[in-house]
Amino acid sequence: MTDGLDALFEGRRATLTAPEVAEILGMTKQGVYHWLRDGVIPGYKVGTTWFILRDDLKETLRKGANTPRVKDTPAPLEEE
Repeated sequence: MTDGLDALFEGRRATLTAPEVAEILGMTKQGVYHWLRDGVIPGYKVGTTWFILRDDLKETLRKGANTPRVKDTPAPLEEE
């Protein structure tokens, strides 16, 4: 059974570049690079080039976890 994500990635190579991901998702290349740096989407950086595995990206998108990322913020101070 196929779904919308399968159709979106149909005919794509197993390894994608950031510009290809930007085209597929309808966003800017800088937005994709930002997501890669922040770990929002999976990818591998070799030198200065990012590579994204198509099936890893599909799985991440399929999970659709719209949960806020945890930032390194100090815990609130408790009042005495």
